[in-house]
Amino acid sequence: MVENRKTSIIILTYNNLTYNHICVDSIRKYTKENTYEIIIVDNNSTDGTKEWLKNQDDILAIFNNENVGFPKGCNIGIAASDKENDILFLNNDTVVTPRWLDNLKACIYSDVKVGATGSITNYCSNYQSISVPYSGIEDMIPFADANNISNPQKWEERIRLVAFCMLIKRDVLNKIGIMDERFTPGNFEDDDLCMRIIESGYKMMLCNDSFIHHFGSSSFNKDQTNFINILTSNRIKFENKWGFNSNVVSALKLDILQRINEPREKQLNILEFDCGLGATLFKLKYMYPNSNIYGIETNEKLTILGGKILELMIYDFEENYNMSFKTDKTNFFDYIILGNKLQQSKNPWKLLKEIKRFLKPGGYIIVTIPNIMHHSVLKGLLSGSFMYNKNSILDRSNNKFFTLTDIYRIFDECGYINPIIFHYYNTNLTSEDDKVLNNICNVFGEEMKKNSLSYKYLAKFQRIL
Repeated sequence: MVENRKTSIIILTYNNLTYNHICVDSIRKYTKENTYEIIIVDNNSTDGTKEWLKNQDDILAIFNNENVGFPKGCNIGIAASDKENDILFLNNDTVVTPRWLDNLKACIYSDVKVGATGSITNYCSNYQSISVPYSGIEDMIPFADANNISNPQKWEERIRLVAFCMLIKRDVLNKIGIMDERFTPGNFEDDDLCMRIIESGYKMMLCNDSFIHHFGSSSFNKDQTNFINILTSNRIKFENKWGFNSNVVSALKLDILQRINEPREKQLNILEFDCGLGATLFKLKYMYPNSNIYGIETNEKLTILGGKILELMIYDFEENYNMSFKTDKTNFFDYIILGNKLQQSKNPWKLLKEIKRFLKPGGYIIVTIPNIMHHSVLKGLLSGSFMYNKNSILDRSNNKFFTLTDIYRIFDECGYINPIIFHYYNTNLTSEDDKVLNNICNVFGEEMKKNSLSYKYLAKFQRIL
């Protein structure tokens, strides 16, 4: 693998002639000559796009007689590319910017283990969008030019990249294979590709030093009902193939991230329960580059896949609450993110005492706990119902339930100090619910209402110094 390898930029078109013009013109203007080829696969456009493509001498254009969808269209483009070139998937409703590709390549060739890189933008899912200061596209280039200064400190490991702009090494693609066409016409094919990248032992990086503009006018969005049906169908296909929900395991736990405030340069050891593939841990690694991250996951398929990119530990959830690592980690962690394990535990006291052994003196535990005194639970109880259901309070996986008072008590009994409790509110308080709460407060006091509005608590406690 060599850094000066050319790149095949694969773009799918289906109408949107104006966007096609803008995208290609930006590639020509802001990408070094002789470092790339443009391959456009047209899915039977009817707005003049085909006629325009036929007059572009620097574009390899392939014309389909029908709309074959995104995965198959990309595979057609891959098959037509120079066999030595790296592959870059690019949406046709994008505008590339100075050094966009140079910076993606600098990152992808910085380490043999990096298999794919992606850009940030103004409009994208998967936390790849950022707030931008410009209001019109004419003001975008100065912003992008200032942002796109190659900087390894702005490379962020991710467990998933969106293929609106995604560069993959040819050697990696040869190893993992092309896009899975079961996800036709589109959605989750890039998630699947990312899982195969991880499965083959490679990592993916989001390049915060490569910004491009994304209009975000996907043809999928023109028929919302059809789009939702396809999304649901392909999500199920993905779960059947991999054994987990891609959106769930790649979600960042923003409430947790907000509660860790340390100097950026500090060396931290962080452990997360139910870490999925490590999305939140990798974000913490980006926020605190000197940190060491560790995870616990009980989903067997996630454990196998996550073990490719994370150090996972062994934990006996059912009986002994024993935690074991490859090496001794007693008094080791600065933070242990327990998540929702406290209410799922059969013996929360034993769990908290076991975890305390691995915290440094002064280290923190962060836990998310549904509030059993939430007004929805109280209302059900007063009407004679306390049935387990699928919401996060009376979830069937919960063995214990806690009020705010209980949270303070159990942590105190287990040797934790300096509690900080954050309230998260359910704003859907109907007039009937408000009336019920006011009647209860007439008996138990006004503080009762505040505690009943909290849907969940995020608790941060410190181990005794």
